[in-house]
Amino acid sequence: MDVLLDNTDIFLRGFRNTILLFLVSAAGSLILGTILAMLRVSPVPVLRATGTAYVTIVRNTPLTLVFFFFVFAFPLLRIISQDDFTPFLGAVIALTLYTSAFVCEVVRSGINTVATGQVEAARALGLTFGQSLANVVLPQATRSVVPPLVSTMIALLKNTTIAAGFSVVEAGAIRDYLSERGESVLIGLLWVAFLFVILVIPLTLLQRALEKRWSVAR
Repeated sequence: MDVLLDNTDIFLRGFRNTILLFLVSAAGSLILGTILAMLRVSPVPVLRATGTAYVTIVRNTPLTLVFFFFVFAFPLLRIISQDDFTPFLGAVIALTLYTSAFVCEVVRSGINTVATGQVEAARALGLTFGQSLANVVLPQATRSVVPPLVSTMIALLKNTTIAAGFSVVEAGAIRDYLSERGESVLIGLLWVAFLFVILVIPLTLLQRALEKRWSVAR
């Protein structure tokens, strides 16, 4: 307990930034991932190809390389002023773009569970592709999409630790601070692992509750 109590400031700062990084990246990846899923099921070949290319490239690229590009290389493009660009922002962009590829596949698989007759009925009523997705397909796909989406969010939460290697002060960086203070790094890492379990438990319980409530009869 001494390691935790004597370094409360480090743990609070690290996990506060971890939670903030997770929440911002989760919101961004859910939005972008849903858009990509719409591209993947679009009747327009160019849009389908674009969505497929994005997902294929990003999913097969190590997350560390994505971080490296957006933390170190991206600022050199001067799309964003270097004065406004921070390692935290680079981490948010990297996590959002990477996770959105996985969110896309989850949402797409949920869309594919909706009966073809539902889509044909929507088209027969004169609904456009976008209207069919928004009003008919996505609401029905929600039952099968949300539980696996929670698993993707849990993976995102754990992936935030990679940001520690790119000058972002979050839970993954606690080890370095403890080492500088001469504290037991092993005990500190055990506390970090324990606190991550505490963060993951509510997501796991939410996933189980949704699976039980929205289970789809096969």
